[in-house]
Amino acid sequence: MSLLSEAFLKAGHTLANVRRDFPEWHLGRPDYALWALDVDTQAVSQAVAVAAHHLDGLLLDGYRRQPHITLALGGFPTATPTHADDYGPAAFDAHLRALRSLGLAPFEIDIGGLASFTSAPFLSVGDPDGGIQRLHQALGGERPEGRYIPHVTVGLFSGAWPTAEVLPRLEALADLLPIRCRIERVSLMRYAATEIGGPLARLADHDLSSGRLVWRETPPFPSAAGSDIPPPGRKEFIRPL
Repeated sequence: MSLLSEAFLKAGHTLANVRRDFPEWHLGRPDYALWALDVDTQAVSQAVAVAAHHLDGLLLDGYRRQPHITLALGGFPTATPTHADDYGPAAFDAHLRALRSLGLAPFEIDIGGLASFTSAPFLSVGDPDGGIQRLHQALGGERPEGRYIPHVTVGLFSGAWPTAEVLPRLEALADLLPIRCRIERVSLMRYAATEIGGPLARLADHDLSSGRLVWRETPPFPSAAGSDIPPPGRKEFIRPL
């Protein structure tokens, strides 16, 4: 049994997610931004759907977030940050400089079997060349709450289910054949803060080959260093790699 499975079993119960607005968190701010890898390919989407169906009855309804791998959290994007969890121009510029300084070339990863945190099941991610870890460290460093585990979320648990009963269902899909994905860009994404598990949209893409940043929506900052800006107001949901 893996260390992750042992920790899951030891927890005793999963964490019950609740579908509601969290105004005490977003304080009326509309969107939350994060840096992530877009892995919304047909093969990965199908694997996520198979895993979600396998866990039917355990997951919160209405999870619509596309397959992705979170690298680092940004915050609530704004041109004039006032709260600690706002994401302003200085923080964005620091992240962009870090990505360009890293100079990472496109790389490949593997997306495989089913595993779980206490809050959410996920497809495991293999990072043979260390590209994901290097991006994570460049954008945010180590997580104070524990080890960073790259993953593709399948859904959110809807109840406090006994982990001893859930674990066998996870293990039944633990050895799925890995899906090879080529990573060519890092994306700044956003989601509506009022909607738990709602869809992601791409704000901007950092191309690993050229080092250029291309905006997919109107930038939330008055000036975005070193980027190419598309026609204002264009909104584009995540498309497959």
